[in-house]
Amino acid sequence: MLLLCNYYVTYRCNAYCEFCHFGIHENFNQTPFAKLDDFKSNVSQLVKLGVKFVDLTGGEPLLNKDIHHMAEFARNLGMQTSITTNTLLYPKFAESLADNVNLLHFSLDSPDEGEHNKIRKVDCYKSIFKSIEIAKSLGEFPDIIFTVTNDTYKKLPQMHKIASKHGLVLLVNPVFSYFGNPGLCLEAIDFIEEYIEGKINIYMNRGFLKLRRDGGNDIKNPLCKAVTRVIVITPSNEIILPCFHFGKETIPIDRSIKEIRKSAKVKYYKQNEGRFDFCQGCTVNCYFEPSFAFPSNVHSLLSLDSKLKYGYNKLIKQKLQKKLFSRNINS
Repeated sequence: MLLLCNYYVTYRCNAYCEFCHFGIHENFNQTPFAKLDDFKSNVSQLVKLGVKFVDLTGGEPLLNKDIHHMAEFARNLGMQTSITTNTLLYPKFAESLADNVNLLHFSLDSPDEGEHNKIRKVDCYKSIFKSIEIAKSLGEFPDIIFTVTNDTYKKLPQMHKIASKHGLVLLVNPVFSYFGNPGLCLEAIDFIEEYIEGKINIYMNRGFLKLRRDGGNDIKNPLCKAVTRVIVITPSNEIILPCFHFGKETIPIDRSIKEIRKSAKVKYYKQNEGRFDFCQGCTVNCYFEPSFAFPSNVHSLLSLDSKLKYGYNKLIKQKLQKKLFSRNINS
């Protein structure tokens, strides 16, 4: 059952984060942008296939000049949308994105300006707080997303304090093992689990932490549903299999997506999802979030508990704040 589309609207980025692979590879900054017409065609088909959620991702998604049109189109089809941005371009798109992004995430890697800018290798710390002000002036409540590494996990209390000060939710995003990054050490996992217990305005998918404690995906008993529940589309209008991070094959979208999903190639990757040699030890959050969507194992139950807490903060608490904002504007 398809749940999520990770739609790469660009591979280009205007930052060069230490834990990421986009900005540091020059070939990504020479790739095309996803075309609006392709996006509309693909998303229209995905809705009919049952996809409920589209993540407009990158690279830096706001580098695609049509990002606001894409978000609006998907929302008008009834889809849930998300965008994660370093905020450098957010002021330019803020008004046109307002009310069209369900989950707007602003990346902040450290409470310390110097450390954040060093990690990103670009001066963008002040832009985050300027963007928070702009977003809230439009009645938007972005999340602050903190990609936790072995060097920064002890900054979690300070990051939580920043989010709480601005009335926002802090998303704790554990770095995963990829491109030589070792992922989180056990000490970091212990620290995070202990800190988040009983805290409000903070989201950490505890299923992710258990996955890391267990050594990641086990190809003999795989937890990954990267092909069954996720479809990944490239800026060049292709489907990647089995996932972006370990993509082995691409299929051009030159016929209906429904037809492609029924092809022998997709069936092969479905049957073997999480079972390939490169799947051993995988902890890529983008695919385990939907993999843990249904309460079928302990990881899923932990994930569900975390999501209920997040849902309270986002769908109830902030919704009330948004209503109050609208009343104040109209009065």
